[in-house]
Amino acid sequence: MKIIIASIDKGGKDKLYSPLIEHYCKIIKSFAKLEIVDIFDKNIAKAQDLSPQIAQKSYTTAFEPIVSKSNIMTIVLDPAAKEVDSFEFASLLKDKSEVALFIGGAYGFEKEFLDKCNYSISFGKITLSHKLVKLLLLEQTYRALSINNNHPYHK
Repeated sequence: MKIIIASIDKGGKDKLYSPLIEHYCKIIKSFAKLEIVDIFDKNIAKAQDLSPQIAQKSYTTAFEPIVSKSNIMTIVLDPAAKEVDSFEFASLLKDKSEVALFIGGAYGFEKEFLDKCNYSISFGKITLSHKLVKLLLLEQTYRALSINNNHPYHK
């Protein structure tokens, strides 16, 4: 299985989250190949200064090469979507060969992008920083893979 976690984020390391993010990246590799894709370029920066709608369009454009791949299952994090628990999330990942998970930018996603993805899910309605959301998504991905592989981590 291959998992791509793509986010509108400048990337880079910070003292607080980086060690935890690296930890989950390392342990996920026992179940799946993991690729982290952080995208933040001058077009996104400029778009975010112009308007929320233009910013959302820039996110769609940035993620287009990933979402348009054939045979990839796509899941977008959207606070307005149905909330899922760990077992529901695990069932979305079960028996898939390639999955892409998307974390949006400051203005969320436009409807056009949401419609292109196979699933929209929410871990709750609260707003979290990008690094914290990435960490939460990595932990839940590891938990889901543990559930699907009967590993005791999830208990």
